[in-house]
Amino acid sequence: MKKYLNISLIYAVAAMICGVFYREFTKMNHFTGVTALGKVHTHLFLLGMMVFLMVALFAGKLDFEKQKIFRVFMVVYNIGVSLMSVMMLVRGVIQVLNLPLSAGGSAAISGIAGIGHILVGTGIVLLIMSLKKAEEV
Repeated sequence: MKKYLNISLIYAVAAMICGVFYREFTKMNHFTGVTALGKVHTHLFLLGMMVFLMVALFAGKLDFEKQKIFRVFMVVYNIGVSLMSVMMLVRGVIQVLNLPLSAGGSAAISGIAGIGHILVGTGIVLLIMSLKKAEEV
């Protein structure tokens, strides 16, 4: 349980740092429009901190940590959230700085972020399957 609370804390701190970065970076660059930077903060809070707070609660009641499917969830989900967040940061910085971006570059950023989203979705399914399996035992 402590491990999941620590992971949750890491995501919470990352979310707060991204929130401050968003606020200060846009202010410093006199940017007033909508940017992907504004969504990184909430993604990290909800998909990072909240999910692992819930996992910590379940860890106290169910024994799912020994399951292979749960270990796969941990890897896939954390890579997915991290990849998605980094690509949102990249997209947001490019938007704020109004940097020229080729169609291929834009597609690459979207594609990598999409892979992150797919990994997050897969991770959620793996977590639910793991919880169901733990409940059956």
